[in-house]
Amino acid sequence: MGSFFLRSATKADAPAIVEILNHYVGSTTSTFIMEPQALDERLAWFDERSDSHPAIAAEIDGNVVGWGALSKHNPRGGYRHTADVSVYVRPARHRRGIGRAIVTELIARARAAGHHALIAQCCTESRGSIALHESLGFQRVGEMREVGRKFDRWLDVTFLQLIL
Repeated sequence: MGSFFLRSATKADAPAIVEILNHYVGSTTSTFIMEPQALDERLAWFDERSDSHPAIAAEIDGNVVGWGALSKHNPRGGYRHTADVSVYVRPARHRRGIGRAIVTELIARARAAGHHALIAQCCTESRGSIALHESLGFQRVGEMREVGRKFDRWLDVTFLQLIL
């Protein structure tokens, strides 16, 4: 396995990003997206990216093996200095530091963009994601019980926050 590097994601990465995301859509509770994403949906998502809300890709030997993004936490103006963090890594590449590197880079880009707070919303079952965020300084700030439903089960969400 070659070493990975991070870079800004582009629309050319959309097929790989969709493939990675759709694995989690179809088989896990780490996202509450219910239907597989289509390529055109992810291409439209790229139109919302900016320096304040970037997408980044982790690449090994020319292949995208993970991605992450900052997204608007809430469209209301008072939330403009807060962003949500997303990170997804191909399952075969877990526990190799890729997710940590992606979130670390997103934190750096959030600071550079002038954000004040980052929010991670993790299904409480996603212990690995919660542990990753906590290891990078995010603190648990709450849990909402049974706010999601997937695979015919009610799911809890843990909220984590990092003040920059």
